Amino acid sequence: MPSQQDSPPRLSDDLTSVIAQQEKIFVERQPESARMADRARHSLAGGVTSSWQITVPQPVWLSHGKGSRIYDVDGNEYVDLHGGYGAALAGHAHPAIMEAVHSQVGLGTHFAQPTQNAVAVGEELARRFGLPLWRFANSGTEATMDAVHLMRSITGRDLIIKVEGCYHGHHDSVQVSVTPEAGEAGPADRPAQAPASSGIPGAIIQLTLVATFNDLASVGRLLDEHPGQVAGMIIEPIMMNAGIIEPEPGFLAGLKNLLHSHGALLTFDEVKTGLTAGYSGATGLTGVTPDIMCLAKAIGGGVAIAAVGGSDAVMAHVADSGYEMVGTFNGNPLAVAACRAMLTEVATPEAYQRIDALRQRAVSGIEREIARTGLDAHVVAVGAKGCVVFSPEPVRNYRGFLGIDDRYSHAHWLFQHNGGVFLPPWGKIEQWLISVQHDESDVDLLVSNFAAFATAVTS
Repeated sequence: MPSQQDSPPRLSDDLTSVIAQQEKIFVERQPESARMADRARHSLAGGVTSSWQITVPQPVWLSHGKGSRIYDVDGNEYVDLHGGYGAALAGHAHPAIMEAVHSQVGLGTHFAQPTQNAVAVGEELARRFGLPLWRFANSGTEATMDAVHLMRSITGRDLIIKVEGCYHGHHDSVQVSVTPEAGEAGPADRPAQAPASSGIPGAIIQLTLVATFNDLASVGRLLDEHPGQVAGMIIEPIMMNAGIIEPEPGFLAGLKNLLHSHGALLTFDEVKTGLTAGYSGATGLTGVTPDIMCLAKAIGGGVAIAAVGGSDAVMAHVADSGYEMVGTFNGNPLAVAACRAMLTEVATPEAYQRIDALRQRAVSGIEREIARTGLDAHVVAVGAKGCVVFSPEPVRNYRGFLGIDDRYSHAHWLFQHNGGVFLPPWGKIEQWLISVQHDESDVDLLVSNFAAFATAVTS
């Protein structure tokens, strides 16, 4: 069982010193990752395959995964609570996913024609999420891009609304006000349309209006200021780009009614929450069914696939070619085979019962350590996901999250990593993921490492 270094030196109560010491341990135990990073710089831009893999003090190169564990190229073993940013709800090398993929490989991996598994997946998605008709894509970005196009196509309107601090992929329309710094975010009661990166045309930014999570008035004001111009709104029903921020009672139902009263549509981005928040995602938890829903990440059991679902009225627009939802790899047979296994054999009611028990064990253990050390923090957890928010007060929107000192998140990530638990490196933003293959010992190591961290930063 991996553990924190056997005899850790006494740590300074200065957070900077704690981080420096943990970063030193991090680098010393991963020399092969350092060599791979140096080699990769000559052929991979930035030395990684995604900018989110650029981490301080260095990227981690992995070898393989099995069950609840992953292994880096230096031979270090980790309890994987990173979960591929939420995609690995099945864990690694799950027998049902392996069998589905292996069987399909022998029958062909691509046809650009529908297969029987696509129908089975569509039927299961309709049953779980309450939207009758579905199409497929290959990533969350593709799914939300289609949803935005579809809202505009149906309504004939150009403007959309998104929430400050929500990430919906990296297509132009949603690369607005994703993680704005205080200096560019604008007034709290009127968030700015801040570009999330370079390369986003100003003209497109102006088509995306920005509202505040848990604030119906902010949405109503935008609708009133742009009468008959808003096609719809895309929102994470549970915010997952600022730790975890849950909707307040009545917010989502009120939002749907408000948008519909102005002839606008509601899209739920459940790319992160679709299977991880529960058996029927955030839609099942909240009881609010949107006009359009986007799914990805966990539904493929580790294979890339996304899905877009909609009401009969919405998807009739697709069926009648009012909007062409296309893609060469949409409904790829390998992907839908894995997705079918995930939905019917892995993400079962029994699996969620186990996950719920493990989540409760993790939350209670970490809360116990917070109380013991007096650390200014609290835990937020939904379904298979959870996070530590380094603030004593609940966070209800992005502005509350913005002021949190992310050095605590970085220090916590380092303690967990050096102690054999792999968490997402962007700790202030991301969440841990409990897979169907984790057990109590995995969760207990998370808690034990948190205890060491909390002691170090409060002593």
